[in-house]
Amino acid sequence: MAGFRSGMGGGMNNLVKQAQKIQEQMQEAEKELEEMEVVGLSGGGEEGDETVVIYMNGKKVINGVEFGSKIGGMIDLNDEDDVEMLEDLILAAINDGYKKADKLYEEKMGKFGGAGIPGMF
Repeated sequence: MAGFRSGMGGGMNNLVKQAQKIQEQMQEAEKELEEMEVVGLSGGGEEGDETVVIYMNGKKVINGVEFGSKIGGMIDLNDEDDVEMLEDLILAAINDGYKKADKLYEEKMGKFGGAGIPGMF
């Protein structure tokens, strides 16, 4: 019976060590996501011709917003329709960035399976 107990303890220790290693790897991946830059774009007909650019990290924290040079001639802030169009462009750029951040998250955290659920660790 004593051999059975010591075998269980060794197995349990290995499980705990493995869980700690996975947790460390997840924390490192989370840190990498915080340091990565994601760019959300909208309103561009061609690359580099975007009307709105949103900068965020891989954890979806928005760090900056830029408006393309063409937007000055497009938007009259006194015109309700123009303001609504600008709002739509901003939302589209944010959503584009979120999709890209989700893809990065899946690449970094997907290997952990269900353990990659935000807020689990």
